Amino acid sequence: MTVRLDFTSEAFFRDPPKAIAKLRMSAPVVATRFPIIGNVWITTTHDATAQVLKDGATFTLRKEDGDIAGLRWWMPRFVRTIANNMLTMDEPDHTRLRSIVDEAFRRRAIVAMEPRIRAIADGLADELFAQGSPADLVQRYARILPLAVISELLGLPLADRPKFIAWANAISSLTNVVSFFRLLFAVRKMRAYLEQQLQIARVQGGEGLIAELIQVEREGGQITPDEMVSMVFLLLGAGSETTTHLISGSIYELLRTPELRDWLEQDWSRVGLAVEEFLRFVSPVQFSKPRYVRRDFEVEGVRLKKGDRVMVMLAAANMDPAVHDRPETLDLERKPNRHISFGTGIHFCLGHQLARIEAACALEALFVRWPKLSLAVDAAEIRWRKRPGLRAIAKLPVTAEGRGTEPARTATRDDRSLTAN
Repeated sequence: MTVRLDFTSEAFFRDPPKAIAKLRMSAPVVATRFPIIGNVWITTTHDATAQVLKDGATFTLRKEDGDIAGLRWWMPRFVRTIANNMLTMDEPDHTRLRSIVDEAFRRRAIVAMEPRIRAIADGLADELFAQGSPADLVQRYARILPLAVISELLGLPLADRPKFIAWANAISSLTNVVSFFRLLFAVRKMRAYLEQQLQIARVQGGEGLIAELIQVEREGGQITPDEMVSMVFLLLGAGSETTTHLISGSIYELLRTPELRDWLEQDWSRVGLAVEEFLRFVSPVQFSKPRYVRRDFEVEGVRLKKGDRVMVMLAAANMDPAVHDRPETLDLERKPNRHISFGTGIHFCLGHQLARIEAACALEALFVRWPKLSLAVDAAEIRWRKRPGLRAIAKLPVTAEGRGTEPARTATRDDRSLTAN
């Protein structure tokens, strides 16, 4: 039986635990229809999710002819080129490309960037209300910070940053087939720009991750020019987009739950622990990319057939009561926290360390600079983008004038956690 659920509805994004609990009652793996993708199985438990992600021999990102599982026949060639990256590759190609970017990342020492990331966050926090109040925290802060960090890490010109922001806004507008065609122009422009920057680095050298990638290429790294473009596109796009919504989602939760915010502000050394819980609870990346089932196979008692498509639901794994005590509760002191927001297996997120640092710096810089920051509207007026697979707040208007509360919510567990409504 196919389960019908609108994965782009306001009700789903506002209260994922409720919808996920209903899905899990049906089965650990359920058949449904997903926007753009079509008919697909989705996992609803932690164990089913981990099994699919780790078993690359049974669940492949490519068809037998090498075509990418999530692409449709009508998508243009340049989209297929961009999509041909590490996230859509099985072995041995995945390891071939992953080793190249891993080497470049090692040379850049991500942990050593923390002071610079904090400085960028401090500067953005200072300028939050420069254009007036209320300010949209998504556009004025949460989007700019990760884009600024990744563009600086890549070695892209500061003057080009407005282009990145415009492209990111276009990509984040994806909600259906119609909007997919609208963003094609932005993707085409972005690809041409990155091709140009790679060529400049090949001729002139430079500083940043792009130059490091070119050096690895010269030292014998096996990578085609198209694969290099798609890799940089992935780092710039995916690396910033998901962190944007982790930051905005975390800030939203703190703004509507003063008890949690007070607990965090009492000791900012707790921010790392809090970020892990925000990763679990906010789950900005809700689903993985589609995979093909290579052979008839059983997952948690559910029989899948060869040729079926399956997507793991990371958000459901993060809300599984078999793994997380009271998963519907946002508990910033949660230990252990076995969230799976960065995936698992060979495709474990390359940028996990950077995302954690950015989120921690973003939270501390913002609330230290604006101790009375509050929502400029009632929490019930906040809306999420209708983008399937990504939990993304559309706008988050804030003011520096006073700390708002949400009357319907009350503190629990010694004022340290709150059950989401």
